[in-house]
Amino acid sequence: MALLTRIGLLLGLLLLIALILWQGAMEVFRLLMDSGWHLLWLPLVWLPYFLPITESWRYLFRPGEAPGFRHALLATWIGRAVNNTLPVASIGGEVVKARLLTIWGYSGIRASSSVIVDKTVQVIAVVLWGLIGVILLLALSLDDRLALYALGGFGFLTLSAAGLFYFQRAGMFGFLAHHGGKMLKVEGWEGVALSAREVDANVYESYLRHRRFVLACLVKAFGLALQTGEVWLGCYLLGHPISIVEAIMLKSLTSTLSDIAFIVPNAYGIQEGLFIALGSLIGLDPAVSLALSLALRIRDLLLDPAGLLALHHFESRHFIKRNGAASGEP
Repeated sequence: MALLTRIGLLLGLLLLIALILWQGAMEVFRLLMDSGWHLLWLPLVWLPYFLPITESWRYLFRPGEAPGFRHALLATWIGRAVNNTLPVASIGGEVVKARLLTIWGYSGIRASSSVIVDKTVQVIAVVLWGLIGVILLLALSLDDRLALYALGGFGFLTLSAAGLFYFQRAGMFGFLAHHGGKMLKVEGWEGVALSAREVDANVYESYLRHRRFVLACLVKAFGLALQTGEVWLGCYLLGHPISIVEAIMLKSLTSTLSDIAFIVPNAYGIQEGLFIALGSLIGLDPAVSLALSLALRIRDLLLDPAGLLALHHFESRHFIKRNGAASGEP
């Protein structure tokens, strides 16, 4: 998987460079420079997105056992930074989220099971958000064939969500641990298998809390929809305003179809190609669509490196604290 994501990253960056050269690097740069520092409003408009997706994750814990909102928010931010910047196929960030909660004193079993279920919630939310874009695409009579292609992609995501739901409820991790122990024959593997069965039990329990699970999906989808504001504002700042309905359609389909290409970290190149293709349907020049996509990545430049530094900070503090305790130092 690591090799595939590295290949995906390379191909995505090559595609991004090719699109910039195709549209004219100077033209795209001019569009961005003409808007100037006003583009820094885009990350600020986007930031509220973190609030509902953090709360959505907290719904997946037992009532009264969810991590504090501050800790959950920090873990969500750092996990997203890991997924965006490292070739981890959108999985490494979830591992980091669970890891941080254990560092901060929360149950490792609860944390692990929550991020597993949250992955299913993410897929369901993406499908719900993407269907809104398809409906608007059809309502605006822009491109029925593209809408059918998009529905095919959402069908794949729906099957993925169903597969995750089935295998997680069936005790996937206990099964893997049991058979892994038979193959590896590692001393002390019984403890690993026991922890895996506990994770399976907690995952199953999370799905039994139907109301909280459905609420988590809806709140997560609402968080995705909140990102529409940055697209509408970005077009306005670039001097090519669009309607809020067009902004919803554009954001919904570009973000959802980009998520399908999860093997490419941060959808480099994929997002830009989608903005060019979908932007043309609402009258945006390809150079403008490309400039818009690049402008939306300003938040990644500001937030993701800081997220990795925060991860290093928390891991370093934990390492020093653990080794200090092991050596008996006060």
